[in-house]
Amino acid sequence: MRHCVLIGAPIDQGASRAGCLMGPDAIRTAGLQPALEELGVEVTDLGNLTPRPISVGSPSNPCVHDLEDVVGWALSLKDVAYEVALSGRMPIFLGGDHSLSIGSVAGMARFAAERQTQQFILWLDAHPDMHTLETTKSGNLHGTPVAYFTGRTGFDGYYPRLEHAIDPANVCMMGIRSVDPAEKVLIAQTAMEVHDMRAIDENGVAKPLRSFLNRVKAERGQLHVSLDVDFLEPGIAPAVGTTVPGGATFREAHLILEMLCDSGLVTSLDLVELNPFLDERGRTANLLVDLCASLMGRTVLDRPTQSL
Repeated sequence: MRHCVLIGAPIDQGASRAGCLMGPDAIRTAGLQPALEELGVEVTDLGNLTPRPISVGSPSNPCVHDLEDVVGWALSLKDVAYEVALSGRMPIFLGGDHSLSIGSVAGMARFAAERQTQQFILWLDAHPDMHTLETTKSGNLHGTPVAYFTGRTGFDGYYPRLEHAIDPANVCMMGIRSVDPAEKVLIAQTAMEVHDMRAIDENGVAKPLRSFLNRVKAERGQLHVSLDVDFLEPGIAPAVGTTVPGGATFREAHLILEMLCDSGLVTSLDLVELNPFLDERGRTANLLVDLCASLMGRTVLDRPTQSL
């Protein structure tokens, strides 16, 4: 029996719009645990974490805000990610804004390194989150995790020390459609696999995802999936502070999660950027639960009809 551990990270200091701190409890209220248990998954809920008290200096970029809070969350998440993975269970991180991936990915990367295997990342997001502390103009640190965990410069002395950087070639991004100029420069310097929405419109989601999963399987790697609400079309998932038109459809999103289930490669999951304050009768939270159930084995024939 598969055993998942729910880990709440009610963090919204990495974003500019308050509300993501309610995300973990909204996902729980939408019924994530019973949905997984109906699929035969054993579920443990650790409740919501708290950030570790930490003192860091001020970066040269005056736009950066709430740095100590974000770093404190990263330290807590890094430790619990590693501990849960070490126990043989699958961590599911309930966000909270996307800065939680600073810690969740770092912890999983440590576990992968100790197993002498490669860590792969599937980044489902409208944004590449490739800013550094120097390049961000908003100062919102939810835009920095990928730059950090792939070893870009400028984080030393501020973010947790990165013992095990992710090879950019092991990162696959899908759904990208909002990229700042500084991020384009950094992406061009890497071997990162980026499928923007034009590429998805032209080629669909199945072909590039299947190719990436074949690479993970060939390397016997472990796969962390990070799902941002803004990956989805705002019409089906309005509860996010960074809506970008033209996202993944309901059908595309479920296909991706069902293919991930079929692969058997996913070892950890982020569900991030849910802002219940912006939701419509819980529809986005319900969709996240539905997508997570697809990852854990629910198929179209098993999916209940949602009442309006």
